[in-house]
Amino acid sequence: MKSSLMNTNSNIKKMLVLFFLLAYIIPGNLRADEGMWIPLLIEKYNIKLMQEKGFRLSAEDIYSINKACMKDAVLSFGGGCTGEIISGEGLLITNHHCGRSMIQKHSTLEHDYIANGFWAMSKQEELPNPNLTVTILKRMDDVTDRVLKGVTDQMTREEREKIIRSNIDPIIAEAINGTGYSAFVRPFYMGNQYFLFVNEVFRDVRMVGAPPAAIGNFGSETDNWIWPRHTGDFSLFRIYANKDNKPADYSPDNIPYKPVYFFPISLKGVKEGDFTMVFGYPGTTYEYVPSYYVDMVKNYINPKIIDIRTEKIRIMEEQMAKDPLVRIQYYAKKSGIANAWKKWQGEILGLDKMNTIGQKQDYEAGFIKWVNESETRKAKYGEIMSSYEKTYSAFKELLLANNYTAEVSGGADVFRFASSVKTLMELVETGGSDDAIKQAKEQLVKSAPSMFKDYNPETDKKLFIAVMELYGVNLDAKWLSPQYISYKAEVKGNFSSSAEKLYLKSPFADEKRFVEFVTKFGKSTINALKKDKFYVLANGMSVFLAANVQGELIRLNSDIQNLNRLYMAAQMEYEKGKLFYPDANSTLRVAYGNIKGYKARDAVYYESYSTLEGIIEKDNPDIFDYDVPEKLKELYRTKDYGRYAQGGRMPVCFIADNHTTGGNSGSPVINAEGQLIGVNFDRDWEGVASDMDFNPDQSRNISLDIRYALFIIDKFAGAGYLINEMKLVD
Repeated sequence: MKSSLMNTNSNIKKMLVLFFLLAYIIPGNLRADEGMWIPLLIEKYNIKLMQEKGFRLSAEDIYSINKACMKDAVLSFGGGCTGEIISGEGLLITNHHCGRSMIQKHSTLEHDYIANGFWAMSKQEELPNPNLTVTILKRMDDVTDRVLKGVTDQMTREEREKIIRSNIDPIIAEAINGTGYSAFVRPFYMGNQYFLFVNEVFRDVRMVGAPPAAIGNFGSETDNWIWPRHTGDFSLFRIYANKDNKPADYSPDNIPYKPVYFFPISLKGVKEGDFTMVFGYPGTTYEYVPSYYVDMVKNYINPKIIDIRTEKIRIMEEQMAKDPLVRIQYYAKKSGIANAWKKWQGEILGLDKMNTIGQKQDYEAGFIKWVNESETRKAKYGEIMSSYEKTYSAFKELLLANNYTAEVSGGADVFRFASSVKTLMELVETGGSDDAIKQAKEQLVKSAPSMFKDYNPETDKKLFIAVMELYGVNLDAKWLSPQYISYKAEVKGNFSSSAEKLYLKSPFADEKRFVEFVTKFGKSTINALKKDKFYVLANGMSVFLAANVQGELIRLNSDIQNLNRLYMAAQMEYEKGKLFYPDANSTLRVAYGNIKGYKARDAVYYESYSTLEGIIEKDNPDIFDYDVPEKLKELYRTKDYGRYAQGGRMPVCFIADNHTTGGNSGSPVINAEGQLIGVNFDRDWEGVASDMDFNPDQSRNISLDIRYALFIIDKFAGAGYLINEMKLVD
């Protein structure tokens, strides 16, 4: 069994190259609109097909270490989105929802940038954002041979991982020595190939502009993941550097970053069939996993997570509608949990429609038949599917317990506040030094204003009651913490009555009480802390997971990763004529396709673009997310679109068949000449299952037409000086 579950590494690099070459010999197996491709390999494997689809530049225009190119203007924004540089003064554009947390943090009742938008009319008015970083790739290298040096098929998983870690450390050290850069090595093809990424990380990033939510988040969760979209989903930031144009912490003395490359912006517009390329940092996809994974996500995990998030969102929206301050406080929180909540619902529908589980089961049956036709293959791959079945059976139960408990413990801010004092408590309890205790107290007191800024006791109380009730309903009793079981029995299941008292007395339900509690904390208050229900419950869930779930979950996940690595190599051997692209893993990728509408269902065909007319049609002053600003309506009435219109109409969004996922939010959408035509921000409902099963007939990425962003900046915001920084191409 051991040898059958070990990765066959010896000739993997040659095998990958062979499979790519065979794929081009057998074009019938290509799905040209599918895939997230490695920029370093575009010249070898993709550029010819891209040029056949309309691209007019070279691979070196996309990725090069010898000259300035597109990769130098594409950045990872905040670690979870993409952005692109659009001026020689470090101006960047990303999505409104990518900048949402910064917009919200800067907002108050007096300066409500969510409702009213924000526009710096000079560089002096730009707002700093502590802890926000942007990362620009300097180079990437295939380091497979070096990473797998010394690895053999006979090794245990632990032995293999130890050697790989020891090989990676010197690779990174060598890459960044004397450069000021950072680097990491990441696995591709489920661990069959490894690439080094060398990056430059900028730490002074300031907010420049954001339209009001009625433009930047128009339609909110109602329209999210739905085409047609009418959302001006963009925000503007600027990168600052020191006098040597190098990354630096925030300082008033820093100056705008001078990029080696920034995107020219096309005013020519788009039409059906035009070539498009998305260049960004897609997060995670699962294209090559077995049917057991899809079944676990679709039928076991997501339905219950959707259920608890439905209740959280209902409570937040109800409270936000009552109070403008609560709307500001919970704007980013609600949107953050609602985005995945709605996506998962569409994903379930899409996987059902495509019969993804059934298709994978059919594939696996053919794979098993092929394996059994050779004794050599049986020895290497014969136990993959049976091992998957056994491992996922145990894994899914633990994963649900872990993820659902995380939804509960993250459901009320009081749990987070209570957990924040654990380190202080341990220092006091174990006799830590006076200096360490003093420092821990000072840090907690200092952080209290930001912790409580977006906290509303009444809203949090309702969330606490809801998650306490659902915790005991949606998880088997064996996965409930003893502290919760005891608390539920104590209050006889009446969490509402208990919550009223807790929120009146607990130091974690009020900022003033929290600061006073922390300031006076000592040995005499340890018992009081250990009796506080919020602390008891938060700590109890954490300890229970650590003791009963997470260790075994990690072990089983490691087993699955080992199986994935072997199964990936086996699939590439089984389908020698298929063009394989690696799953997304938050590294820079290229996707390409064409502007294309689609048939959604019987008698319903969607065009590939939307216009300002659709925004006016949806206008509803009674709904915050559809209350079109009066100035935008006036611009529509007078048709004052400047140079940004097309055929007398103001374009807003468009769709294409590029393969994208989370993390691609904010990615540049580039035309055949390498010019910026849009900013990617979403996918369509019918094709949202593309993380596991890409449907070329319906999978579409949704992008903001760059001309709408320019129109808002210029005509709506009156920030034309920003337009002057850009290079516009008619």
